[in-house]
Amino acid sequence: MVKFATSIPNESIVSITAQVVKPDVPVESCTVGTVELQVRKVFVTSEVKIPLPFALEDAMHSEEACARDATLNRVGLDTRLNNRTMDLRTITNNAIFKIQAAVCQLFREYLTNEGATEIHTPKIISTASEGGSNVFKITYFKGAAYLAQSPQLYKQACIAADFGKVYEIAPVFRAEDSNTQRHLTEYVGLDLECSFREHYHEVMNMIGSMFVYIFKNLELRWARELEIVRRQYPSEPIKFDEQPLRLEYKDAVALLRAHGEEMGDFDDMTTPQEKTLGRLVREKYGTDFYMLDKFPLSVRPFYTMPDPTDARYSNSYDFFLRGQEIMSGAQRVHDADMLKERIAAHGIPLESLEHYIRAFELGCPPHAGGGVGLERVVMFYLGINNIRQTSLFPRDPKRIDP
Repeated sequence: MVKFATSIPNESIVSITAQVVKPDVPVESCTVGTVELQVRKVFVTSEVKIPLPFALEDAMHSEEACARDATLNRVGLDTRLNNRTMDLRTITNNAIFKIQAAVCQLFREYLTNEGATEIHTPKIISTASEGGSNVFKITYFKGAAYLAQSPQLYKQACIAADFGKVYEIAPVFRAEDSNTQRHLTEYVGLDLECSFREHYHEVMNMIGSMFVYIFKNLELRWARELEIVRRQYPSEPIKFDEQPLRLEYKDAVALLRAHGEEMGDFDDMTTPQEKTLGRLVREKYGTDFYMLDKFPLSVRPFYTMPDPTDARYSNSYDFFLRGQEIMSGAQRVHDADMLKERIAAHGIPLESLEHYIRAFELGCPPHAGGGVGLERVVMFYLGINNIRQTSLFPRDPKRIDP
C-alpha cells in the first residue's frame, strides 16, 4: 500500500479508511497535531493528470521567510492568478475568502437588525449611473446599454418608494484603465441608502457603527482564519474606537499642510496624500479607522447635497482604513428642482436621467448612503498589498481570465 500511495500524484483527490489514534509525540508538520491517522485503505477519487504549475507549499511561504532563506521558491502573483484554482487551495487563501464572506455576513446582520431591506437592482442600464465616462458600453439587441457603475439611481428610487433603509451586495463595473494595486474593473459593492429625520450624520454615524461591528466580530468569530492569514501576511490588528473619529476635509488639508504637503483648499486628495493623512491620524489620534466629512462639492458626483452653510463644500464623507479609502458616501439631493440644476451643472443631458428625476418629482425624503468596496475592506483590514489577492477571480484592464 505504501508503494501505491507514494505513486499518487500530488493534489490528487483520495479517499482514505484509517484509524484515529493519539501520537506518542505531537505532530508538528500538520495543522492538527494531537491526533494522527493510521491508514488502512487508500482509493484515488480523482487523479491529477497534468504537471502542477507550482508546489502548493511554495505558495504558502511568507515574504519574510523567502527573505531569510534564498533557497525557498517564490510563486509570483501572475503565476498564481493564471492558475487561480490551484492557488485558492492554500490554507491562507481559504481563510482570506472565509473572512471576505464574513464581512458580507456581518454587513447583512447589522443592517438587517437596523430594519433595512436587502434589494437587487439592475446591472444592465440605459445611462451611466455616476454620469461619467468610465462605463462599459455593451450591445443591447439593436441599441446600446451600459454595465452599472453602482446601484446609486435605483437604491435612491427605493428610498422614494418608502423603503426607509436598503442595502445591496452585488457586482460593480468600472471602465477605469487603472493598473494599480487597489483598483479592479469589476468588484463586489456593499451599498446602502437610508432616509433620516434631522441630519445626514444620523446615517454617517450608523455606517461608522456598522464598521465597528464588522471589525469587532471578525476578531471574535473568525479569529482562527485571521491567525492563518497573519502567518503568511503578517500585520497588526487595526486600531479603532467605539465612536469613530470624524475629521472635516478642511482640517485634514490643514494637517497635511502642517507636515509639508502642498494642496489647495478644494483639491481632491491623491493616493499618496491619503496614505500620509492616515499615518498622521494614527500618530495624533491612535486610530486606523476614521471618517472624513465635508468634501469640496467640486470633487463629488451630481447627486451630492451641497453644504447649506458653505456651497463650496458638500454633505459628503469617505471612510478610511489604514490610510486608504474603503467607502464613499453622502447626503443626496432629494429636491427635484435642485437635482436638475446639479445635473445641468455637470453637463449631463436631463433627458438621459428622466426616470431618475421623476422619482424625486413624486416626492422623496432626505436620505444618505454610500458604497463600500468589499475587496478593499478585506485587503486593508488584513494588511495585504494587492487587491487581486482578495478578489476570487480578479478583473483588471489586463486580465479577464480565468
